[in-house]
Order: sequence, then C-alpha cells, then structure tokens
Amino acid sequence: MYSLFVKEIKSFFNSLTGYLVIVFFLLINSLFMWIFEGPMNIPDGGYATLDALFTLAPWVFLILIPAITMRSFSEEKRTGTFELLLTRPLTPMQITGAKYLASVALIILALIPTLVYYFSVISLGNPVGNIDQGGTWGSYTGLLLLACAYASIGIFCSSLTDNLVVSFLLAAVISLFVCYGFEQTAQIFTMGKAGNVLQSLGIIEHYRSMSRGVIDSRDVVYFLALITLFLLMTKTRIECSKK
Repeated sequence: MYSLFVKEIKSFFNSLTGYLVIVFFLLINSLFMWIFEGPMNIPDGGYATLDALFTLAPWVFLILIPAITMRSFSEEKRTGTFELLLTRPLTPMQITGAKYLASVALIILALIPTLVYYFSVISLGNPVGNIDQGGTWGSYTGLLLLACAYASIGIFCSSLTDNLVVSFLLAAVISLFVCYGFEQTAQIFTMGKAGNVLQSLGIIEHYRSMSRGVIDSRDVVYFLALITLFLLMTKTRIECSKK
C-alpha cells in the first residue's frame, strides 16, 4: 500500500500538470486577496482576517481537486495498467486508500503555503497578532475536511471512466452539488423540517459551522461519513472490475 502511495505522489510531480495545479490554486487566492480591488482584498478591507481565503478556497478546490484525482484510476484504465494493478497483493480497499491518501497529501501540500497569508495578516494587525485564532484554525480544519470530501468524490468519479476529462467534469459537478446544491434545493422548502434536513446534507452548512471556530462533533461525523461513503463506493467499483 505504501509503495502505491509513493508511486501516486511521484507520478503527480513527474508531470508539469502537478505543479501547475498547485500554482493555480495559490495564484488565484493571492490575486483576489492581495492584488485585485474588491471585497476580498485584505489590505483594502482593513480587518485582520482570512475570511477571503476561506470563502474563495471551496470554489477554487472545485477545479483543483478534480484535477488532482482525475488521473487516479482513469489514467490506469487508459494506459492499460489497471488490470496489472488488480493483480498486485492489495485488497480493493488498500488500493482505494493508497490513491485517496496520496490525493489528500497533495492537497495538504497546496494548503501549506497559504500559512504565509496567516502570518502576513498577523503582522499587519493592529496590534500585531490581532486575529481570531479560533475562527482561523476552525476554518482551516473545515477547509481540510471539505477538501478531503472533494477528494473522495474525485477518486470515485475516476474509478468510473477511462476518460480524464469525463472524470474531471463528473467530480467537479458532483462536488458542486454536494457542497451547494442541497442548500439551493432547501430554499424551495421554506417551511417545515424538509428544508433543514436538505441543508444539513450539504457540505457548505457544516463548513460554515466549523468556520465559526467551534469544532462540533456532528460536523466532523458528517465529513467522515461522506468520505467513507464515496470510498466504499470506489472499493465496490474496483471489486466489480475484478469480476
């Protein structure tokens, strides 16, 4: 399992796409937070906060994470190495886990440079260090869990097809719906419990909750359940491919 994990990391960075994806994520956030004028611009806003990052990142992740995960199984199927992978002494769950953990590791690598924003905001605060630590780290935790959920969706979509573009588009559309679709659908039901239930099924509801700085066990359980669901569906898909 570890060798497959390492292989996935190396294959990502052996192509120019790997570097471009991470640079794209950092560039988009940096431009909106520090260069472009508007409500996202931190110096213009006058507040020591990273709210702009935590508002932008879920949208940018809709492109970044499908780009990371689309190669996981689709590339193996396209090049004909998927059948070879199935002959290795690994269970479908181990194959799924290795590819998923590799994707999460790459996402973490993309997030680490954003700590520069955090330290920049701390130094710009008046007084220095004037930042909502609880809200910031709660938002980082929520953003990581959101990214992990997107990755599980992307891995599943990659297991469905040998076409990289189809894998990318499927992951982006499903992630978009799971994140924001339930909330939009819930607005139809303005009365009763149906709207609340639908809204609670969406990622963004739990992400916003964690962004307030309070790590509620219900939000963590939601993300873990969502991740587990898509990983189990990926495992089932691999098992079907072996038959």
